[in-house]
Amino acid sequence: MLREIKAEKITQTVKEMCIRINHFLSDDMKNVLNRAKETEKSELGCKILGQLQQNLQIAESEMIPICQDTGMAVFFVEVGQDVHIIGGLIEDAINEGVRQGYTDGFLRKSVVKDPILRENTKDNTPAIIHYSIVAGDKIKITFAPKGFGSENMSRVFMLKPADGIEGVKNAVLQAVEDAGPNACPPMVVGVGVGGDFEKCAILAKQALTRPAGEHSEIPYVADMERELLERINKTGIGPGGLGGTTTAFAVNVNTYPTHIAGLPVAINICCHANRHIVREL
Repeated sequence: MLREIKAEKITQTVKEMCIRINHFLSDDMKNVLNRAKETEKSELGCKILGQLQQNLQIAESEMIPICQDTGMAVFFVEVGQDVHIIGGLIEDAINEGVRQGYTDGFLRKSVVKDPILRENTKDNTPAIIHYSIVAGDKIKITFAPKGFGSENMSRVFMLKPADGIEGVKNAVLQAVEDAGPNACPPMVVGVGVGGDFEKCAILAKQALTRPAGEHSEIPYVADMERELLERINKTGIGPGGLGGTTTAFAVNVNTYPTHIAGLPVAINICCHANRHIVREL
């Protein structure tokens, strides 16, 4: 039996998500920031982390965006196969929620209609939406607004199978070192391994929505996440790129089956304001 969900309900939910996550950082990110403040060995790095904590407090108390770059709206939407959307199309409903959220929430509108002509859409639409059809009669919406200071530092490597796991690790380290201070560290590093050219990039973006500090269920992948985090934090880039022992809060790696001739790897870096929020309808 199909369960009906009104398009209007989706719009209202998305609107609330857009406003909330740009003012209130998720608990997992607050926790890793607090832990980093306690363990950072650089005096200057510790001061910068304290400033980030203060920034979060001001954002929450005064309803000011955590960062002036309120991002391009990225959604991962899991649609139960027993759901029927009534009163409109789901994509229109999501984009209307973004339009209302970014307008009513006084959030910066950063989207241009054409990548060359550069005319602003003035409401931060259209969003980037990744759909998957799943079992059940619910819709799960994960929203992750992505600023482009860190997005521009992301990379895709089409490795050879012979490069193996060491090749993957080297690709991640190269991307982080090349990013340096430009990704507003401390960062969260999302990594996608497998699939094909576009699939590994989606895996990497989705990895950023996993709670920071929560490791992969695959043992060797979890070990790689821990090793990469340790090695990244030894680069000395540090908070704000000014030196220290906290260059990254977390490394999250997602994997997917791939072709016998390939080893695609994508690294999607996010700044310390790694915003993500989940709602289920």
